[in-house]
Amino acid sequence: QVQLVESGGGLVQAGGSLRLSCAASGSIFSINAMRWYRQAPGKQRELVATITSGGSTNHADSVKGRFTISRDNAKNMVYLQMNSLKPEDTAVYYCNALRGAMYYWGKGTLVTVSS
Repeated sequence: QVQLVESGGGLVQAGGSLRLSCAASGSIFSINAMRWYRQAPGKQRELVATITSGGSTNHADSVKGRFTISRDNAKNMVYLQMNSLKPEDTAVYYCNALRGAMYYWGKGTLVTVSS
């Protein structure tokens, strides 16, 4: 089992920044990749960013150049730095881990961007 706990969400004005954190615990060895997803009200959950065990990253086109995913293996943490936030970034952000064939999810953290 892998436990994931997100933090760092909140209310921010458009153009502002937030850094989300995801703390991983439990059977964290052999985690293949970590991801951030988001789900806005009334919309499907969408993939925001991915970081592999080797450190390769990928970001959705909608956040490319504004958001950056990173990880600190020593602290078992994954981060999402979000800059130049827009109202359409408002969503619950979820941390996700892939270990073997199993996906694990956190409970999410709410990000609200006001115009």
